[in-house]
Amino acid sequence: MKIPEPISKGRSKWGEGPVWHNGFLFHVDIHSHQVVKLDPASGEEIRWNVGEEVGFAIPCQSGRLLCGGDNGFFFLDPNSGSVTPITDPEPNLPKNRLNDGKCAPDGRLFGGSIARDKVKGAARLYRLDPDLKCSEAYGPVTNSNGLAWSADGKTLFYIDSPSKEVKAFTYDSESGALTNPKVVIDTSSEDSTPDGMCIDNDDHLWIAFCHGSHIARYNPKTGEEVERIEFPAFETTSCAFGGPNGNDLYVTTGIASGRDEEFGGFVFVIRNLPVGGPPSILFEDAS
Repeated sequence: MKIPEPISKGRSKWGEGPVWHNGFLFHVDIHSHQVVKLDPASGEEIRWNVGEEVGFAIPCQSGRLLCGGDNGFFFLDPNSGSVTPITDPEPNLPKNRLNDGKCAPDGRLFGGSIARDKVKGAARLYRLDPDLKCSEAYGPVTNSNGLAWSADGKTLFYIDSPSKEVKAFTYDSESGALTNPKVVIDTSSEDSTPDGMCIDNDDHLWIAFCHGSHIARYNPKTGEEVERIEFPAFETTSCAFGGPNGNDLYVTTGIASGRDEEFGGFVFVIRNLPVGGPPSILFEDAS
């Protein structure tokens, strides 16, 4: 039996976007406007307040963190805590913000927006290239969320949460283009909502279910759920593989509104899974 273990000393209002890098787990606390660096061995954290809701923080080859939030894409310098704006793809949509983001195997960053007023189709998925050129990659969507690439780098799996579907796209690493979208997983039978996602070394997808107290592993070739792990936190938000052997699964959570929970908002780990995941991909920025 796999038992989730809470490991963080800090508690996030809404934890999201875990990324394992150099022995630490980076993630965000969206509603506290914070980027977090967690030492999983001690539970100690470093937190940077970036002055806006922040949906993701991706380590870069330069040592900076590439983030997305209320005002678009920006760099965070972890040494000084300073923030450098890059670009805002939706300056005319003040009710939108960037939500989840992840790097493709070629080092491009894909980050999508969320329509906080839940207007259907008001959001998009964007691509940020190493030269910092921003392009629309896919849309319209409503709440851009989980992203994961297949081991061969030729398929992007993607969640627009209100659809309750996982789509698979053909990914062209030469151009960064996404084509041939098709639904490979349908979670409409769930009362909860698919949120963040990662992929393991067997090309199976692990999905965290917001308002669902669980994560589930799916085979995208068949669309079937093959495993489920329950959590003592209602808002399970995202997951990432890490640890010394790459087979520890880290899960972020949020504090559920109207619920008296002991563990909501903590980071959890499930240790020594039979399968691990690939290393995190860094954004290929200029140093």
